[in-house]
Amino acid sequence: MKQIPLAIGPPPEPSFEGFLPGANRAALEHLRHLTPGSPPTYLWGAAGSGKSHLLRAIAAQWLARGARVGWFDPTLDAPWAFDEAWTLVLLDDCDLLDAAQQHAAFALFVQASAAGIPLVSAGSMPPVDLAVREDLRTRLGWGLVFALQGLGESGVRAALRLEADRRGIFLSDEVMAYLLTRFARDLKHLMALLDRLDEFALANQRAVTIPLLRRMLEEGGA
Repeated sequence: MKQIPLAIGPPPEPSFEGFLPGANRAALEHLRHLTPGSPPTYLWGAAGSGKSHLLRAIAAQWLARGARVGWFDPTLDAPWAFDEAWTLVLLDDCDLLDAAQQHAAFALFVQASAAGIPLVSAGSMPPVDLAVREDLRTRLGWGLVFALQGLGESGVRAALRLEADRRGIFLSDEVMAYLLTRFARDLKHLMALLDRLDEFALANQRAVTIPLLRRMLEEGGA
């Protein structure tokens, strides 16, 4: 008989403390110490390199200080209204913005710059290679640009171990090796897989093992 997992609460917001910097320490330290009036910042890198994590971490940091933060990404239909009460503006997945959203993003840059509000944005490639309107591409490359590097195998192992420990999951070396040899070492994908595995183990009242992982994949697909 399966046990239905209880919804104890939403997972914690990504934080700077939960980010393993690897080769990205300069970007991490810059964002940690961002202040009003800082120039625009752009983060780019492959999926799983930590772009969205860092954007959400800085949002959490500023909100905890009582600041007001504007967040925009391709899931939000344009036009986008600007709020002069914001002290920080964040723009994710710039490479996926449609024409209307690109127009809205450019307007955000103009308004934020005029008000001295820092703007941090992210995309999968450097500004010069983005397939967006020229004025937006230029704005995205105006300030500091950081190329984020994905974690190596040891870093991915450490990140998975850290998250498993936070959840109270015993992740054996065998299960870890299975995950890393059979799935892309995209940390975002692996974290989602760990989330599914946690729920599946709880529902079936079983420890996390390779047979349980295989069963989960057979029943729900990879």
